[in-house]
Amino acid sequence: MLLDADDSQLVLVDYQLRLMPVIFENDLVIANAVRLARMARIMEVPVWGTAQNPDKLGQNLPELQAAIDSAGGKTLAKMHFSAAADGLVEWLRPPARKPAQGGNARSLPKHMQKPPEPEEEGRSMIVIAGCEAHVCLMQTALELLEEEFDVWVVTDACSSRTERNRDAAFDRLAGAGAELVTTEMVAFEWLRTADHEVFREIQALIK
Repeated sequence: MLLDADDSQLVLVDYQLRLMPVIFENDLVIANAVRLARMARIMEVPVWGTAQNPDKLGQNLPELQAAIDSAGGKTLAKMHFSAAADGLVEWLRPPARKPAQGGNARSLPKHMQKPPEPEEEGRSMIVIAGCEAHVCLMQTALELLEEEFDVWVVTDACSSRTERNRDAAFDRLAGAGAELVTTEMVAFEWLRTADHEVFREIQALIK
């Protein structure tokens, strides 16, 4: 199964000012996270950010937050390590819409009432990356899997303070059913073809 841009959402977990300096391969991880957010904006994929205990760990890095904001995204401040426990699932899965019948709809005969509108299903493919891979990223991804989302972890945009913790997180996530991908895999699967109207814009971001 390939990623589908029309069915994808991007979640960027905890790239925070006081955390990122101690993260393994932090420069590469940050660059790829920013690329992901910029690609999502171009491809019209919704973008969400999270920030763990921002009073202590600071806000997300300015360049990443600017990319999230530019894509029209929002950032969830959280205290649980899993963003799902603090409301991320509600952001990813739109609430059921109540059909608008008009003021006197209930008094109309059934054959004159409008049928209820179908519930909006939302986008089920969650492309996720973040830090630390073995804590907030992993716990969020595991809970999204439990919520029956398809979860795609962008490995070169994730890390931890140690390489061993990062790799252990990837092993566990793969065993739980998450797909492990890279930033370029996401880009080319969202595009699908070199004829895509934004191919050159995306290509410029990953060169």
